[in-house]
Amino acid sequence: MRAYAKTDMGQKRTTNQDFVYCSIDAVGQLPNLFIVADGMGGHRAGDLASHFTVERFIKAVEESDAENMISIIDEAVVTANSALMDKAKESEDYEGMGTTLVVATIVDHSLFVANIGDSRLYLISEDIHQITRDHSLVEEMVKLGELDKESARTHAKKNIITRAVGANRNVIADFFEIEFSQGDRILMCSDGLTNMVEDKTIKEIITGCGDIQEAVHKLIKTANDNGGKDNIAVVLVEPDYKD
Repeated sequence: MRAYAKTDMGQKRTTNQDFVYCSIDAVGQLPNLFIVADGMGGHRAGDLASHFTVERFIKAVEESDAENMISIIDEAVVTANSALMDKAKESEDYEGMGTTLVVATIVDHSLFVANIGDSRLYLISEDIHQITRDHSLVEEMVKLGELDKESARTHAKKNIITRAVGANRNVIADFFEIEFSQGDRILMCSDGLTNMVEDKTIKEIITGCGDIQEAVHKLIKTANDNGGKDNIAVVLVEPDYKD
């Protein structure tokens, strides 16, 4: 297995509130672990929210006695969410802080995914498939037929999310379990990439690069060349596939 992760401040922001974690080695009972978190809040709060949440999530995974992948991840989400809400009480500067969270682990030919917010996970093969579903206002509008996908990318309220770590005590993650095939690649990213680069172009960049590190750098460069209006987080994984 090969994996590469990188964040970038982008062209307009003065801080980087995105955070990534990438381990092809075991973390607790998970055989590997990949995370993207996109923090939100004030100048300090968003940066703290993403880092703190990922750190607490990893610690919870390492300490978990749960017996299956979904339970381990779910318990860690609950623990990290509770810890972030408690942290927010320590200072007025932290009021309202939160973060998106997309988590993945690979077991044999299966991919286990959890998602809160509008950071995404894609499966890249001959085409590009968004596995996660955005928890956002514009996504709800798309579901109701009030907005098409293309218009959603540029809508004035596209940054309003409906679910986040730190928003309330009863946060719920969406879970997905999918099978992947030989040659598939897994992309995880914040909306700093997807708001700046269309899915078709993302797929073309990834399939057109022979090396995943080159692909990640090119994705970030393209997002910045297109305006770089937000922080950018990218994790790209090339899993092993054994019959």
